[in-house]
Amino acid sequence: MSFFSEEIETMDRGELDALVDERIRYTVHFAAENSPFYRKWFRTNKIDPSTIREHEDLRDLPIISGKNVREGQPPETEEFEFKCIGWPEVYTVHETSGTSGNPKSFFLTWEDWNRYAEKYARAFVSQNFTSRDRVVVCASYGMNVGANTMTLAAQKIDMTIIPMGRCTFPVNVITKYHPTGIVGSVFKLLRLARRMRAEGLDPRASSIKRLVAGGESFADESRAFLEEVWDVPVYNNYGSTEGTMCGECYEKVGLHVPEDLVHVDVYNPALNSFVEDGECGRVVLTTLLPPGGKTGTLLLNYDTEDTSVVLSRDQCPCGRTHMRIMLPQREAETVWVAGSPFNRVDLERGVFQRENMDYLTGEYEAFLYGDAEETTLRVSMECLDMSNCEKEIVKENFLGSFLQYRPLLSEAHQDGTFNILFDFAKPGGLEFYRIKGRPKRLVDRR
Repeated sequence: MSFFSEEIETMDRGELDALVDERIRYTVHFAAENSPFYRKWFRTNKIDPSTIREHEDLRDLPIISGKNVREGQPPETEEFEFKCIGWPEVYTVHETSGTSGNPKSFFLTWEDWNRYAEKYARAFVSQNFTSRDRVVVCASYGMNVGANTMTLAAQKIDMTIIPMGRCTFPVNVITKYHPTGIVGSVFKLLRLARRMRAEGLDPRASSIKRLVAGGESFADESRAFLEEVWDVPVYNNYGSTEGTMCGECYEKVGLHVPEDLVHVDVYNPALNSFVEDGECGRVVLTTLLPPGGKTGTLLLNYDTEDTSVVLSRDQCPCGRTHMRIMLPQREAETVWVAGSPFNRVDLERGVFQRENMDYLTGEYEAFLYGDAEETTLRVSMECLDMSNCEKEIVKENFLGSFLQYRPLLSEAHQDGTFNILFDFAKPGGLEFYRIKGRPKRLVDRR
């Protein structure tokens, strides 16, 4: 077994919980002393920071959201109210994508960067990356922290990074530098494999030994197909500018949360209490600082707007003791029809049924239309070859997967109040190809 920080990563559960409580106390104290937002927040909510002593006490604190962060920065306020340090101590400034409005601003110290890099270094080591690896990073370098964090993490384990930034790099990068790993989304990695085959290079015969599919949630079926295409294991890392950064180990039994560096709770839909382990809920995070530590931006009880499940707090077969969670899904990618929710990942599962992949590239998009009386879901899928695409087989497989465990949707589909239509497109023919930015796979146009 290999670890980056063995003493911390294998810490006894009781000792780990005590460490977390110590850091919660210090972090809350730091917030009260250094964060303009939290000084006012504690006062407005009549909360004595010294009463927050342990994990359970976090339930006594209100939940904050991205809306609070946006309202606490220019142009809404004169100053950045979440910034906890003076400008001379700020190492870098970052913004979220801004898809929900004014981008959220975050300020990182060099200390913050080292903690971020530690989280990713632990994940890389748990996925069997070593100093002998050369990894192509297909994530953008810039205001997003992901690519830079991975690059710093690589330095900590003496791993070589090939910072391409995009997965549209020339195929000769593979034959010239012989990378052993690539970080990118499922779809980027599938497109890369198709380009390689078109240029006479079999992905399965390349130098690649493992892949990391980070940046978005995915279905088990799409991961399984990606593993088949490349004939290597595919791991997942989940991270954000806010600092979550959880990583799946080689056992692939959930994402390890670095509990000493970020505290994760899973709350009920009303966001007023924790749910039991094994139940689905909203991921709420709290930045954790070691006593004496500093941070540029601090978050307590921050609603990530992602949903997940705590799978286990027991020791993993890999030897790590930190809790494991299910791959989170974006709440914004969940819709409700006929009293039943479904997520973009549920559509992806239907697309990537194995028999379908003899005819499809895996690229898809879906649109919802209608009203309370009748709803239509139109699913568009890209075919490898329009003249040789068994559309009826694809439809049946999709419907069997999508409706299998959704009795309310199945009933609505049978009585005609929920219609599912299918379109098939030639390569490059889907709507999202004509729109800049990350493809939006599920669009609610009701």
